[in-house]
Amino acid sequence: MSGEAALELDDATVIKNGTTALDGVTLAIRVGEHTAVVGPNGAGKSTLVNLLTHEDRARARPDGVAAVRVFGKSRWNVFDLRSRLGIVSADLHHRLVVGNSAGRITATEAVLSGFFAAHGFVRHAEVTPPMRQRVADALGRMGVAHLEDARLNEMSTGEVRRVMIARALVTEPRALVLDEPTTGLDLVARQRFLEDVRRIARQGTTIVLITHRVEEIIPEISRVVFLRRGRVAAAGAKESTLTAANLSAVFEAPIALQEEGGYFYARA
Repeated sequence: MSGEAALELDDATVIKNGTTALDGVTLAIRVGEHTAVVGPNGAGKSTLVNLLTHEDRARARPDGVAAVRVFGKSRWNVFDLRSRLGIVSADLHHRLVVGNSAGRITATEAVLSGFFAAHGFVRHAEVTPPMRQRVADALGRMGVAHLEDARLNEMSTGEVRRVMIARALVTEPRALVLDEPTTGLDLVARQRFLEDVRRIARQGTTIVLITHRVEEIIPEISRVVFLRRGRVAAAGAKESTLTAANLSAVFEAPIALQEEGGYFYARA
């Protein structure tokens, strides 16, 4: 495991629309340390992702110390940063399929957009033969090479999600951030998606999973962080942190937890 931190928060506070979304959070997620960030809706999980991508900013600290560092730096060119961080989320799915492109882009065009941190058609951009080869390789890696010319609105939700992983991986990022990644997937598509993520984790890309579903925590994840009302409620090794007591405290309801085949299942 590398000692470098993919994300460091040092007493980070984020206020949005007069509400404290993150409240004095101190946290480090290290390269090579597959991590799940778990919490109910409104816990601050999406704000944490937005800090990674610089869509949200932490409040300046009085002592001048940077509250947020990504790969050791507090300031990034957003386009450079996005080449090191792959993002897969239900929100990005919506932007690609329903947003400005309205699903009219092909799988190849969607993956190409990852080079330019775009969410749709890539216009007036120089696309080189090596880029196109990497797109083909990424689609092949995810088992959707046969969909290279298919439009997103012609695909199943599971197929689009796999194209999105190809898009996230085309720049060979150091970390892959999955924000509620199985939203909208049926049982079979969800399991296939998680098996894809397991393979990516084993190949060396750091996985940061943001979720409220403990059954999404793949066996390769070794660390769990619980968020509750904008604060870290617990953090540590999965074996000692992912417990029924911690789940019950975070979700504010009695929850039973069981493990089977490396996966965990929760029941209220």
